[in-house]
Amino acid sequence: MPLYKDEGLVLRTVKLGEADRIITILTRDHGKIRAVAKGVRRLKSRFGARLEPFMRASLLIATGRSLDVVSQASTLGAYADGIVCDYDAYLNASVIVETADRIFSALEEPSPQQYRLAVGAISALSRHLHSPRDISESYVLRALALAGWRPRLDACVVCGEHRSPVAFSIPAGGVMCAMDRTPEAYRVGERGVTRLRALLAGDWNALDARTDSSAASADVNAVDAHDGDDQVAELVEKWAEYYLERPIRSARLLHS
Repeated sequence: MPLYKDEGLVLRTVKLGEADRIITILTRDHGKIRAVAKGVRRLKSRFGARLEPFMRASLLIATGRSLDVVSQASTLGAYADGIVCDYDAYLNASVIVETADRIFSALEEPSPQQYRLAVGAISALSRHLHSPRDISESYVLRALALAGWRPRLDACVVCGEHRSPVAFSIPAGGVMCAMDRTPEAYRVGERGVTRLRALLAGDWNALDARTDSSAASADVNAVDAHDGDDQVAELVEKWAEYYLERPIRSARLLHS
């Protein structure tokens, strides 16, 4: 069987037979692949924990008729260690890998930029660099934008004027002013739009400052900010569900 080398982020695994697993991997140069890791569930497996979800590995893969076969794997990023012991990090990492899985089901082609974005998000979660919620929501918006579904947040999607946004329409693709708001649009204020812009841009200075401010304050404004963040989280989830045409099931666990 022909061999090829690549590096990849493990998205999910499924048991196969008594000792094998089918591994879904987001690779840098070959897009999303599914490959069999033989004997990986045995105690003395030569792969060990290198092919668990959230792990990044250098891979040698044999091309098969229906499924490829992982021949070698060496760890490049042991991100799972910093994620699985933190419930919030684990839930948000699940949102990221499920979104990546859905995006590549739609793209069906390699995208090194998408790969780097997913690896960066999982790495940031593992190292607890920012709020887990901020990392996953920013990833979802940026990954969808990279795939061609970028929300318009700088001006009304109907008239194109830079009026104060009062609503966000998912089918129309962005914010709307008061004069052009359509019935299906979600009401959203300047605070929510500001957060959406920061998430889409990956503006961590703004996002971290907002998180620190909310954590340090228990006044009414902080409660309103939390409610606004929940509204934005719902918009991000519905944006992904609409354009990927399937719900992100892991995102629903964040609101349960």
